Amino acid sequence: MGTEIYGYIEARHPPAHEDWYEGDPWTAVSIPLYPLYDEQDYESFACLFGVRDRLGWVPVAPGRGLPPDVSEPVRTDYEHAARLDAAVHGCTWISWAELRDLDMTVRPGTGPADAAPTRLDVLGPETGWGPVLGVMAALARRFGADGVRLVVWFD
Repeated sequence: MGTEIYGYIEARHPPAHEDWYEGDPWTAVSIPLYPLYDEQDYESFACLFGVRDRLGWVPVAPGRGLPPDVSEPVRTDYEHAARLDAAVHGCTWISWAELRDLDMTVRPGTGPADAAPTRLDVLGPETGWGPVLGVMAALARRFGADGVRLVVWFD
């Protein structure tokens, strides 16, 4: 059985750090992950999140859970999915700052070094992640690198 990824891109409201701000600090600013990314690329799942790892990646953002300040629409969608499907697992998140600053030359720890893919091979602009990273980069110009994150889960 295959593993699917679900999630949202969120952005932090610029005044959320101000004492007078009363709204949700984070908002789902994009459509769900699906139209931007609709692949089952287990190497990227492993590289980023430690899910379906067969090559020994040191994942960047494994098992962080749902962010405590996640936007209400994302929380609702995740909780609904988890209630309906016991296979839902691996909820985690990663900021644009973390993605932007990744060393793209890193390879997984098993297998011949010259045959193993690099992070660039599995996450680069020519992969299915290109549109996701492009949207996150554009949003970071408005909300800052730490003000944009991707929240995901798997089934």
